[in-house]
Amino acid sequence: MSETSASAEPVATAPASADFVASDVSVSFGGLVALNSVSLRVTPGQVHGVIGPNGAGKTTLFNVCCGFINPDRGAIEWAGRRQARLRTHHLAGLGIARTLQGVGLFNGMTVLENVMTGLAEQSRAGFWSAAFGLPRSDRDERALRERAWTTLERLGATALADRYPPTLPYPDQKRVALARAIVAEPKLLLLDEPAAGLSEEEMNELGDTVRSLTEDMSIMLVEHHMDLVMRVCDVITVLDFGQVIASGTPDEVRDDPAVIAAYLGAEVDSHDQTPIGKV
Repeated sequence: MSETSASAEPVATAPASADFVASDVSVSFGGLVALNSVSLRVTPGQVHGVIGPNGAGKTTLFNVCCGFINPDRGAIEWAGRRQARLRTHHLAGLGIARTLQGVGLFNGMTVLENVMTGLAEQSRAGFWSAAFGLPRSDRDERALRERAWTTLERLGATALADRYPPTLPYPDQKRVALARAIVAEPKLLLLDEPAAGLSEEEMNELGDTVRSLTEDMSIMLVEHHMDLVMRVCDVITVLDFGQVIASGTPDEVRDDPAVIAAYLGAEVDSHDQTPIGKV
């Protein structure tokens, strides 16, 4: 890690490619230790999964990575530069995007307009004039709409472009939220429980989409659907009671006795293991 940039502000532009690193992150709420010296590294083009039983600290770690929570100790580093005062409004300028468990779409805007909001940081005048009918450059508005349309096309969702979020099934709303997150072409995408509320078939489609996105970005995926995690992730970090208990490839994590014990709630004999993802 870079020692010379410990007090640096977030960088203003997205790097061409970079590692995202959480180092020795600790967070406490009163007397409750939510995270205890948690570290992970997401490398370019990688899907890095974060899993663990309920209450393991996954959401807290995600919130630290998004700038919702400041860690008590430890650091977040992006592109070799420490993000000492990371905030959610810094993410777009850093080339980082995120989705949350709730879709958070604007009900009074069409799907296409919702996706356009993901470009607000790059073209504020064009977006706000398009959204509220203000005087604008037709060229700017056209460029925003074309990028939003291309992103919907990438996710197979152009048929939804003129619809309004309340009229859509929940899985389609999540697809729109994902389109809004990736329309600005981030270098890092943070996904919080993207499979929540999806059927098995929809989860399989999501898995294919996540893998395809690694052509352009790295992904940190916080998820509790084990089949999805095991299928799409290159590396998995496992939390339990706020600590990292295992980290490695899906095969390494699946057969780790500590992981099996955490999920099954008991010590597991090494000769009598039930692989995670196959329970």
